Amino acid sequence: MVSQTMAEVPVSTPRNCADLYKLGVHTDGVYHVYPLRDDRPAAVFCDMTRDGGGWTVIQKRFNGEVDFYRGRSDYRDGFGSVFREYWWGNDKLYQLTTQEPQQLRIDLGDFTNQTRYAKYSSFGVADSTDRHRTSVGGYSGTAGDSFGESDGKTFTAYRDHDTYRTAQLRRGGWWSVDSNLNGPYRHGNISVYARGVCWGAWRGFYYSLKTTVMMVRPASFK
Repeated sequence: MVSQTMAEVPVSTPRNCADLYKLGVHTDGVYHVYPLRDDRPAAVFCDMTRDGGGWTVIQKRFNGEVDFYRGRSDYRDGFGSVFREYWWGNDKLYQLTTQEPQQLRIDLGDFTNQTRYAKYSSFGVADSTDRHRTSVGGYSGTAGDSFGESDGKTFTAYRDHDTYRTAQLRRGGWWSVDSNLNGPYRHGNISVYARGVCWGAWRGFYYSLKTTVMMVRPASFK
């Protein structure tokens, strides 16, 4: 169980969890970072132990307590609790990923306790004027590549003017048609195509996953 209190950090203005790691913070937990250009702090969960640590967690799901079927403004600003389930916010993602090149790691789990991961050596998000268009590439991992296809795609959320009504059909804001990690939380098999927490290359579009974690770290991190 994650402590519901902010962790103590050295006096500094770390931009992300990787900066905190380099300051000697090696314990998983919620910390303040400063990704915004006006120096406002933002709370976020830092994964300091997985795959070398220093990861800024931008999305986490594990029990469905937070509804992810929301409009563009919610996805822009973020929602949920960084102590529990949440989406960190597309504007913060833009600020963070434009500071320096980032990598992305996605960890997935199903209801039989199997796990997989997908890692991308490059990841970025544009600002709101470009509808938070993503750039992503350099897949490796065990889950199969169900996010690389989103390279160059704009973020689609509920009530967007999307020709294909992807967010409405899949019930969650997202970039890719090959996955749907912000879809409705269901328990395993589902009857409607992609209307769940889906990763097409692993469990397919008629199975909703149990856990997802998305996190970013500077590409140069060592």
